[in-house]
Amino acid sequence: MIGLGRRPAAVVLDLDDTLYPQAAYLYGAARAVARAGIAAGLDPIRLNRAVRRELLAGSDRGGTIDRALTGYGLPPGRAAELIPALVAAFTTYRPRRLPCYPGVQEALAELRAGYPLACLTDGNPVIQRAKLDATALAGAFTTIVITDELGGRAARKPHPGGLQKIAADLGVDPADLVVIGDRPGKDVAVAAAVGARSIRVRTGEYADAPDDPRATAVVADLAAAAALLS
Repeated sequence: MIGLGRRPAAVVLDLDDTLYPQAAYLYGAARAVARAGIAAGLDPIRLNRAVRRELLAGSDRGGTIDRALTGYGLPPGRAAELIPALVAAFTTYRPRRLPCYPGVQEALAELRAGYPLACLTDGNPVIQRAKLDATALAGAFTTIVITDELGGRAARKPHPGGLQKIAADLGVDPADLVVIGDRPGKDVAVAAAVGARSIRVRTGEYADAPDDPRATAVVADLAAAAALLS
């Protein structure tokens, strides 16, 4: 555990862009919205592009479908009529399989041999559980906390509530956790909020984001994080 000091009581992992590339899910969800738009007479190719454009601008901003329909060129009244059905298509999309990053399965097995593992993830619970099913990763964790189930978007990282719940579930002090994730402003910040340590992985949408706040350690991917904890 070079650079991490004392041995942690448990390891907490983010899901999106830490264990698998979230773009794989988002592209499929955009296609699902485009297919739903056909029933309303919309061009599925144009709608797919509009949704993907908004997702690329920031995948967790909320209001993606609203902005996509504006970008598509629909008048506000017509867009308002279509939003509920298209949002439903997005949130109920169920991928059959999502690819994990190379080495993730092996890294999780290595970590699980030495620590209790927990998953802490933000987002609509229906969507996040579909992702866990499609990656086949749920069985790796002793406990899974989806922050939106604790209080909606306000409970998302870096709010400490999710990490505190994991600590309570595992019967450990929050400060004795190590959090592994890709986003400094969420995963690193939530660890800092409870006095825990963190390992940032440079994968996914935020791979090039500044190290602010700075993690206890910064590595390339989950395999490197697991090696650091072995």
